Amino acid sequence: MSPEFLEGYTTLLAEVSDTGRLPRRAELDALREVGERAAESGHGLREAVGLFLGETRRVWGTLPGVARAAGATERARTGDAVLGAVDAAIAAFGEGHERAQRLAVRQEEAERREFVDDLLYGRSDLGRLAERAERFGLRLAHEHAVAVAEGDEPFDDIHPVARRVERELLGRFGDRDVLITTKEGRLICVGASRERTVLDAFATYARWPDVGRPGARRVALGRPHSGAGGVVRSYEEALGALELAEQLDLDEPVLRAADLLVFPVLLRDRAAMADLVRTVLGPLTQSRGGAGPLLETIGALAASGYVNAEAARRLKVSVRTLSYRLERIKFLTGYDPSDGLQRFTLETAAMGARLLGWPDKPL
Repeated sequence: MSPEFLEGYTTLLAEVSDTGRLPRRAELDALREVGERAAESGHGLREAVGLFLGETRRVWGTLPGVARAAGATERARTGDAVLGAVDAAIAAFGEGHERAQRLAVRQEEAERREFVDDLLYGRSDLGRLAERAERFGLRLAHEHAVAVAEGDEPFDDIHPVARRVERELLGRFGDRDVLITTKEGRLICVGASRERTVLDAFATYARWPDVGRPGARRVALGRPHSGAGGVVRSYEEALGALELAEQLDLDEPVLRAADLLVFPVLLRDRAAMADLVRTVLGPLTQSRGGAGPLLETIGALAASGYVNAEAARRLKVSVRTLSYRLERIKFLTGYDPSDGLQRFTLETAAMGARLLGWPDKPL
């Protein structure tokens, strides 16, 4: 560390030893500025303290007040004044050093947040974005995929779960092509597709509870795509998967966008889907309990692989009650759940109903 950071320090000690005065405000302000410069130059506080103490030891015997002290009492009084000045000088230097570090951290956080926004929303020039990505450990020329976790409480950068997930992932995979961040209360991981285990590990770690804090309730994984635009696309796929899970009341804790591609297809023509729901499932509204229980029965039967006992367990009803409901579905709609083709029609219409919010929302 250069002696230039000691500018004015030796003079201060000499005057304090000579007169016994306290360091002046201007002198302490100057030391704070020196501390800022040292931090901006990359010097640590421990290194700087060592420099100051070394200089104090070097000049101690040559300080005017110390050199002319006649007795033990005078030497003690002079030494106490000098050590007080040393303490004040190092404290002022440390304040400036810490202030510069806090500013650097805030700037880094702001730049990182701006980069994350541009990366996930595609709002920046792709070439410039790729250059900035290198600084944060991403090489956008490769394929990347995005995973998004949401919980019962919002995540932010200092949330215990977010910090633990980042620590676990970076400890296991390093900081190349792995980015952990938060956005709109969700925990997000961007990972290179060649490291397929990154997103799987993220899904596992994110769902682990922390001390007194719940983990993520659900995690969605987008498909891998190349380039900066691919990150945006994968992120949108993951968000879409979470939205679908909410609409369809899916209970799977980990969703893969690749497994849900049929749903955007179903919704591409909303008018046709509404017509299918109205035609196939509309008669269920004639049931005494409304369409809801019978619609729920169709979904549970499909989710159980058309095993009646499992479907009854999911619905928390007896097999006899389930059989009665199936007969009502067949009678009202004209579609038989035990017939393969008619079963597909019922299941597709039921999916469409959940996507469209029917019967709670009119078609």
